[in-house]
Amino acid sequence: RLAWMQDAYPLAARDVVLQKTPFTFDVSVWELFWPLLTGSTLVIAEPDRHGDPRYLADAIATNGVTVAHFVPSMLAVFVDVLGADLARLTSLRHVFTSGEALPPAVAQGLLAGLPGIELHNLYGPTEAAVDVTSHRVLPGASVVPIGRPVPNTSTYVLDARLNPVPPGVAGELYNGGVQLARGYASQSGLTAERFIAAPWAADGTRLYRTGDLVRRLADGSLEYL
Repeated sequence: RLAWMQDAYPLAARDVVLQKTPFTFDVSVWELFWPLLTGSTLVIAEPDRHGDPRYLADAIATNGVTVAHFVPSMLAVFVDVLGADLARLTSLRHVFTSGEALPPAVAQGLLAGLPGIELHNLYGPTEAAVDVTSHRVLPGASVVPIGRPVPNTSTYVLDARLNPVPPGVAGELYNGGVQLARGYASQSGLTAERFIAAPWAADGTRLYRTGDLVRRLADGSLEYL
């Protein structure tokens, strides 16, 4: 997971990552360890201030933060509260979002206020090691997909009988690949319900049933429904 992120969005020694996600939430894993693997600087936000837009803006500006993550609902507040003041955050190169659906208006508000950044929408359950798909949001986009699978992961859009559905048709998202967890600790029943054998594989390949509805777009990316 971390190797993919460094390959896709390379950090250098000059980069500064803002760690602001509570460590009980899975996003904190890459916030903490990605910069430590690459020799970049790690800036840890003060406890209980990850929901304070003005504090976060000051932390970004003061420390020259180049990489930050926002849950979409917090990003909406951040963009709304800062308004034109977003323009002073010139050090930012990459902003990542995950954890919720990203509204197109919020994405475009950030890109309008900081036209020099790259905005990346990630998707993934904790059961698949944080993120399994990614999508770069471009200015003017009216739909924000969750994107395509990252390396070592796979995505399937299936119907109630575990058959693939055609592009454009809604279905349930199943994840596969080496990032899948073995199951839930001391919850064998829930593990059997959510981690299933792929019906088309004879080698024991497993899938994780996300419970999320998606559809595959014409370009192969997934739209979260």
